[in-house]
Amino acid sequence: MRRQHPAWRLLTTPHAPLVASFLHRAFIVPNVRVMSQSDLVESLKDTLYGLHERLGAQAFPQSAQEYLNDWAANDKGWLRKFYPVGSDEPHFDLTPATERALAWLGSLTDRAFVGTESRLLTLFELLKQMSQGSDANPATRLADLQQRRDAIDAEIARVVQGDMDLLGDTAVKERFQQFTSLARELLADFREVEHNFRGLDRRVRERIALWDGAKGALLEQIMGERDAIADSDQGQSFRAFWDFLMSQSRQDELTQLLDQVLQLPPVAALAPDPRLRRVHYDWLEAGEQAQATVALLSQQLRRFLDDQAWLENRRIMDILRGIEAKALALRAAPPQGDFHGVDELVPRIDLPMERPLHSPPTKPVFANQVLEDGAVDVDAGALFSQVRVDKVALAAHVRQSLQTRAQISLGELLQTRPLQQGLGELVAYLQLASEGPHAVVDEAEGYAFLKSRPQDDEDAPKLPRLVARRPLSFHVSLLLALLRKKLAEFDASGGETRLILSRDQMVELVRVFLPAGSNESRLIDQVDAHLTKIVDMGFLRRLKSSGVAQPAMFEVRRILKAFVDAQWLADLDARLAGYQGQLSLAEATDE
Repeated sequence: MRRQHPAWRLLTTPHAPLVASFLHRAFIVPNVRVMSQSDLVESLKDTLYGLHERLGAQAFPQSAQEYLNDWAANDKGWLRKFYPVGSDEPHFDLTPATERALAWLGSLTDRAFVGTESRLLTLFELLKQMSQGSDANPATRLADLQQRRDAIDAEIARVVQGDMDLLGDTAVKERFQQFTSLARELLADFREVEHNFRGLDRRVRERIALWDGAKGALLEQIMGERDAIADSDQGQSFRAFWDFLMSQSRQDELTQLLDQVLQLPPVAALAPDPRLRRVHYDWLEAGEQAQATVALLSQQLRRFLDDQAWLENRRIMDILRGIEAKALALRAAPPQGDFHGVDELVPRIDLPMERPLHSPPTKPVFANQVLEDGAVDVDAGALFSQVRVDKVALAAHVRQSLQTRAQISLGELLQTRPLQQGLGELVAYLQLASEGPHAVVDEAEGYAFLKSRPQDDEDAPKLPRLVARRPLSFHVSLLLALLRKKLAEFDASGGETRLILSRDQMVELVRVFLPAGSNESRLIDQVDAHLTKIVDMGFLRRLKSSGVAQPAMFEVRRILKAFVDAQWLADLDARLAGYQGQLSLAEATDE
């Protein structure tokens, strides 16, 4: 544990005072769960500036960005760095181990007031709840309820007579300190709950990737473990807590109680954290994030266990091993020119009339006139008229036209029934086509495209392709195959939804398959050229820079799975095998 646990490594690092104080001030004190990289870098820059003023620049020579990346590295594990959905900027969150280390450090400080009465009463009340809640004897339960009712009646009588027991200032302070401690501990538990679910998802995906038996037995084990987690003590406690907090009446009651307690003079004298007034909303927000994480992991796991994806991934990994072996063998003499091809994501249509004619700039002339109210009677109905396209009628027209032929083009449909409602009607025709057999819509992965219809009759005239097929060089084809492998491994590892790779990572990905040489700059330029082509094809997306010095980052778009599939990889493997055979034949002929 001393060498592997992140909390222990934090406490023993030479920079522990900087790491602990900064993370406590950035996350714990303001009760922040997630911070963007730019905000966290700016905050750390201010901290380092103050330290450099007092200790000199040699005390902490690295930049704020370098320190954050180091704290999020696997050998540290103090921060979790990830890309949230819809953002090109990395974000940071504390890990549960770091939060526990900071809580332990906070407990070492001297306390001016140590309350014991409230905690003793809490322990006594917990024992009563366990004893009474587990007693199945009705007589004992009725006797206890009767005793509690008598005590309540006696207290009501004393209150009627004006005799009320009030808490003293010391008792109020003691109970408020206990409430503050428990509220923060409860908020910290959500990070650990979320972390535990991520660990479970990772273990399940590892088991799926290494499973060699029948799929039914695998599903039985996985779903059994999922049910065991849901029915575990932690799962049941979290579900009960969530049901309690989701009650609107409970939220209103908590708000009212917090307002009343924070206005008490003994509590106000403690100068409590203003965020305590909305701590129940912080619980709710943290619980929602944990629930969203669990839902996202479950959705990814269902997609990963899909029959088609299951078989596809296993076949892809088998094919990729053959491709990598052949690419290594051809490293010294790689194929030249166009080697493979892939369909473009969208048709590229350039209309001659798209380019506007030159219009000389006009200089506006402002007339100094007095505007008067007009009284012209103008029909404003056109401003409020709406056009509704009847898709049912359009579909009926398509079916009627197909009664005498096997297929019909959009142009022929428009000849028999011209557009009556303009662009909206044309879009409706395209939507009907997207629902056809040649449309591929993957809502789980978040992409859709139209497949080019294969031309089965070789004697028929060749029709022009609407979606062009782009020729690819050997190295671009190989990089696409390696990215597809990386995406399959990423799906198997679980935890996140977006695969983000730096340029350096992709250089290392293909370095072993390129000829050895001493010109490192030329190698990086070659990889940059390949990446630019893949970005232009739409399989990679270059992330926007956050303004902080960092390497170029790319997101591997999930539509790559639809185009670089098992069949595409098998074709690439066959081409490599054919080229290998040609080289062997040429070498034998030369000998």
